[in-house]
Amino acid sequence: MIRLPSEILDMEMTAMHGETRVPHNGKEFVLFLAIISIISVNTIAPLIMGFEFGFRKEIYLQTLQILPFVWICVVLLVTLVANPIVSKLVPKFVQPTDGFNARVLFTILFSVTILSILLTIIGPWIGMREISMEPIRTFFHHWPRNFFIAFWVELLLAQPIARFAMKKLHAYQASKSVQA
Repeated sequence: MIRLPSEILDMEMTAMHGETRVPHNGKEFVLFLAIISIISVNTIAPLIMGFEFGFRKEIYLQTLQILPFVWICVVLLVTLVANPIVSKLVPKFVQPTDGFNARVLFTILFSVTILSILLTIIGPWIGMREISMEPIRTFFHHWPRNFFIAFWVELLLAQPIARFAMKKLHAYQASKSVQA
């Protein structure tokens, strides 16, 4: 079975600490990624578009039309680009004695940095339905805002909900195995 680097990191954290807030296998990782990505895309993209073009119903409806494409792009970027890089960076900044929250914070910081850099350029291409130099020219104007929004949405909303779901799933699995 092929494992993603982040999945290996999460499973190492689970094995070391008996942690119930992380996925324990591939199916759980898919669920975990789905929860985080759906919450993130449905929150971050409308916020960024609102700050860019105004918080109006028309802007929100236009954003909803491109969200499926953004979501696919996010999932691909997370699995193919961000996770491999993050799984190499996090161990350089945390020690084996560091706690779960330190690992999660560095994971979020690195993931959001990588994804916000890429999506500050790719997101407008998806939204405009064309590849242009405009997102590259305006990168340093837009990226800090995009990073700020994404970081706080991940830290305060998406990650806690996904970790809570993992904890509840593992509690359910444990109670089910006790009953059997």
